[in-house]
Amino acid sequence: MMDRLIELFMGHHKIPVTRRLILSFMSLILIGSLLLSLPVMHRTGAPATNYLDHLFTAVSMVCVTGLSVFPVGQVYNIYGQLVSMLLMQFGGLSLVTLIAVSYYLLRRKMSLNDQFLLQSAIARDSSSDLKDYLFSIYKITFSIEGLGAILLMIDFIPRFGWTRGIFNSLFLTVSAFCNAGFDNLGSNSLMDFRLNPLVNFTVTFLIISGGLGFSVWQDLLKAAKQSWTSKPKQLRIIPQKLSHHSLLVLQTSFLILLLGTCLAWLLEFSNGKSIGHFNLFQQGMISFFQSVTMRTAGFSTLDYTQTHLSTNLLYILQMLIGGAPGGTAGGFKVTVAAILFLLFRAEISGQSRVNYRYRTISTRIIRQTLIILVFFFLVLISGYLLLLEFEPKLNPFALFFEASSALATVGVSMNLTTQLSTVGRIIIMLLMFIGRVGPITVLLGLLQKKEKDIHYAETDIILG
Repeated sequence: MMDRLIELFMGHHKIPVTRRLILSFMSLILIGSLLLSLPVMHRTGAPATNYLDHLFTAVSMVCVTGLSVFPVGQVYNIYGQLVSMLLMQFGGLSLVTLIAVSYYLLRRKMSLNDQFLLQSAIARDSSSDLKDYLFSIYKITFSIEGLGAILLMIDFIPRFGWTRGIFNSLFLTVSAFCNAGFDNLGSNSLMDFRLNPLVNFTVTFLIISGGLGFSVWQDLLKAAKQSWTSKPKQLRIIPQKLSHHSLLVLQTSFLILLLGTCLAWLLEFSNGKSIGHFNLFQQGMISFFQSVTMRTAGFSTLDYTQTHLSTNLLYILQMLIGGAPGGTAGGFKVTVAAILFLLFRAEISGQSRVNYRYRTISTRIIRQTLIILVFFFLVLISGYLLLLEFEPKLNPFALFFEASSALATVGVSMNLTTQLSTVGRIIIMLLMFIGRVGPITVLLGLLQKKEKDIHYAETDIILG
């Protein structure tokens, strides 16, 4: 079976890399939807569902989004929930990485084209030590998920009992680390746990960990090891040992979380329908959780129909930015947002180059940043226009919130997903799929094209 999978995804060298990457996600979605639609996967007395419902769920799980037309725990039994966990895990890590691991375990030689496919799937720009890096992804993933599951068991085992407590902890841990946003606890996400510090901070730790990107984690572990072995041991050495990419990701992520938490609290602290009736610590914890989950996680501890429109607009901006490349998060990525800010700062200060920490960011990266942004917003506006056309009776702002959540693979909703028509659900599925594989495909297309240095006489264009 594994040989056939390897042959399918890694063996047909005539198929372009981008198509094989897309094919891996499509195949996983198809297999997952067929499995989830089987009666053996459903609870006795579960609500009536059809294949489109399970296809929607499979797309959302593989694309690690979190939008759903029914509560997972009310429809799927233990077998269905196990399949759901696998879909989220494979979707978060990318099926390509799983097949590549099998490739190495079977000691089959990987072609340069296959290596390029693997690099694109994990957002790595170098093929050096690819095997070690690939296995480190799984070590990091299972180590962090193991820690998260143990922490959640502290609360869940006394609450649900040993068997269900352990299983629920594992399910929520996989979903949180993969930024998938699904839970098997009920129909209102994590609202019942919004005042529970252990669950809140464990889930946010898992979301942030998955959204940082594996290259950042590997960099952090390497720097920490060097700091530990140094004499005397100095923690301040760690930032000095980090790559510029890792520093940019960490700094930008910290600023987005800090600003997002503070602004959300300022906008909502007096709103009695959301957090106004809680104490200061509880308000801060809930605001922080929303700021984290909007980075493409999809869990919620608030009803977004009760928050202010200005707060939801702030959440949309956070959704679109997303997490870091090479991880489980979506959005157009924090590095793109950071480079855009650095470009803006360079123009305002009159600098001819875009610089970061005494290094100049290449023109090629600047161009790719702008192209990814243009692609992202073209897809968003196109999807939103289609939703307005086919869902005229639904709230336009809630539709934009839903479209942004789908494309950024976030998964939060203003209680709109279940109200969508069949066409509306198909549009959302397309947005989720494009949001997961689109930016990678666009970037791959740019990397595969040879640069042509054609230079003509300069001209001036009036911008304003």
